[in-house]
Amino acid sequence: MDKKLVKMNLEEKENYSKEILRETHEKFRDFVAIAYSGGKDSTVLLHLVRTVFGGQIPWKVLTLDTGAEFGEIKEFMGKMAGEWGFDLITVRNKDVPDIVSPPQDKAECCYQRKVIPINAAIVDHNLKALVTAVRWDEQSARANDEFFTSRETPPHVRVQPLLHFRELDIWSYIKKYSIPYCGLYKKGYRSIDCEPCTNRFGMAGMERGGRDPDKDRVMESLREAGYF
Repeated sequence: MDKKLVKMNLEEKENYSKEILRETHEKFRDFVAIAYSGGKDSTVLLHLVRTVFGGQIPWKVLTLDTGAEFGEIKEFMGKMAGEWGFDLITVRNKDVPDIVSPPQDKAECCYQRKVIPINAAIVDHNLKALVTAVRWDEQSARANDEFFTSRETPPHVRVQPLLHFRELDIWSYIKKYSIPYCGLYKKGYRSIDCEPCTNRFGMAGMERGGRDPDKDRVMESLREAGYF
């Protein structure tokens, strides 16, 4: 984590992210995709992309269908695709069924429902870079991430333009530009994952306090395999 970047004001952080997005386009052109979850962070990321590229999104937009999403998230993403004019490409591991209750083996569930389809999409769409909305302050396994990271399996570059944003910065950006966000946040959800593994959580604790702790304990290994 670069503390100097974290201490920037919001406008400075925006400009820094925009430079990363321009560099990404210069290096990789059309062989790029954005990972979109319908959450607050990835919606801010899409807005930054649109701002940089004249209201357009020049890259593919991928979303994971884990078979366990909130209906509100799916509805919100469909709405945003229509309003912001992008095609939402859904990727899924077709070998796993939908689920409605927390799995016994959280790590294996995430691997099957997230890692496998992410890696397959990178290959299927011939991607050279995948842009994600992870942040340094969001989770300890992300605290030492870099803005550009080479990955070998499959070969691509992971681009993370929002690392230096804090949770408060995200909400400040949303307010500044009047960006829509999923109604689940108004219902007490602070960080949204699959429905069976996400609970409401107040502002007093960690941002991901409503996430399943078993998954967060194995986050490092999941990320090494290809997760965000």
